[in-house]
Amino acid sequence: MPPALGRRPRTALRGPAAIGTVSLVTALAAACGGSGGAAEGAGAVPVNASDTTCQVGKTALSAGTTHFAITNEGTQVTEVYVYAPGDRIVTERENIGPGTKAELTVELAAGKYQVACKPGMKGRGIRTDITVTGTAQGTSDARLTRAVADYRAYVQGQADEHLPLVEDFVAAVKDGDVAKAKDLYAKSRVGWERVEPVAESFGDLDPKLDIREADLEEGQKFTGWHRLEKALWETGEVKGEAKTADTLLADYKDFQAKVKTAQITPTSMANGAKELLDEVATGKVTGEEEAFSHTDLVDFKANVDGAQKVYGLLEPVVKEKDAALATRLSGEFADVQKLLEKYEKGDGYVSYDTVGESDRKELSDAVNALAEPLSKLAKTVVS
Repeated sequence: MPPALGRRPRTALRGPAAIGTVSLVTALAAACGGSGGAAEGAGAVPVNASDTTCQVGKTALSAGTTHFAITNEGTQVTEVYVYAPGDRIVTERENIGPGTKAELTVELAAGKYQVACKPGMKGRGIRTDITVTGTAQGTSDARLTRAVADYRAYVQGQADEHLPLVEDFVAAVKDGDVAKAKDLYAKSRVGWERVEPVAESFGDLDPKLDIREADLEEGQKFTGWHRLEKALWETGEVKGEAKTADTLLADYKDFQAKVKTAQITPTSMANGAKELLDEVATGKVTGEEEAFSHTDLVDFKANVDGAQKVYGLLEPVVKEKDAALATRLSGEFADVQKLLEKYEKGDGYVSYDTVGESDRKELSDAVNALAEPLSKLAKTVVS
C-alpha cells in the first residue's frame, strides 16, 4: 500500500541543521520580521508549480521571515518543501490541489537552500536553488519568546511524563507479555503524538520511532512502534523483537535529551501544527496509521491536543493581529474535540475498525475545517 497523500514524510532527514547554525535567539528574531521578511512580506515570493516545473520568483533572499505564495498550475496534487543541505526539511506545505493556491511562511538564516515542488507528492521533486544572505533583525515581542519557551517546556514535560510508559511497554515486549504490551502500546505513544508539530526538530528520530511499513524506502530498516505493533497484532509473537524494543527505548531517550537544544520557533510550531492536522485529515483518518492495532483515535486525540497547545500559546498574538481568525480557530478546535468525545470508551477510544466510512468522513471534514484557518497561523504571528 503506498503512503497516503497527506501523510507527513517519515523518511526525509529533519533536524537542527534545517535552519543552519542559527541560534534560538536568531531564529526567534527571524520569526518576527527580519530584514528579509519585512521587505518581502507584502510581495510574497511566488512559487509556480506545474507537473514539470517549479518556478521560484526570487532566488536571492535576505535572512529572516519569507512568505512564499504557491500556485499549483499542474494537473496533480503537489507539495512544496524548503530543504537545507543534506535534504534536511526546513518546512513544507502538502496537499495543494490542481488550480489552487497556498501560502508558506518560513524562517531562513543565511545559507544555501532548495525549494522543491513534488507533483503527485512523490519523489525528490523538481528543485530550485535559493541563496539567503544577511542577518535577521531582533524583535521586541516578548510574547513570542515566551510562547517558544513555554512550548519547549511542554515538549519536555510530554517526553518526561511518558518515558515510564515507554519503558513499561518495552519491558512487556521483552518479557513476551503480549496482552500487557498491547495495553501499553497506544498509551506509550501519546507523548510523541502530542509533540509531532515539531517532530522535524529531532532529526531522523521521527522515522526511527514512527515509520510505517508502507512508507519504507528501499534499504530502509523497519524500526520503532509500528514494527512492534505489527508483531503484537498480526502474529502475536514478540520473542524476536527484543532488539527492536531496546532501540525504541534508546531513540525515545534520545528525543527526550534533545528537547533542550532543539530548534523551535513560532513558525515551526505553527507550520507543524497545520501539517500535522493535514496528515490526520487525509492520511490517518483512513486507518493506515494503526493498521494492526486500530488505536488510531488515540493518535487523533493526541495530535489535536498537540496542535491546540501550539495555538493556545500563540493565541494572544493572534487575537491582537486577527481577532476573527482567533475566534474561528477556537471554535473549530472546540468542534473537533467535541466530535472526538463521541468515540470515547472508558479511559480510551473505540477500536477504529468499528468506525464507519461516513463517520470517518465526518472526522476528516472537521479536521479539514480546522486546518484551513490554521494555515494562516504562521503568517499572522510574524506579520
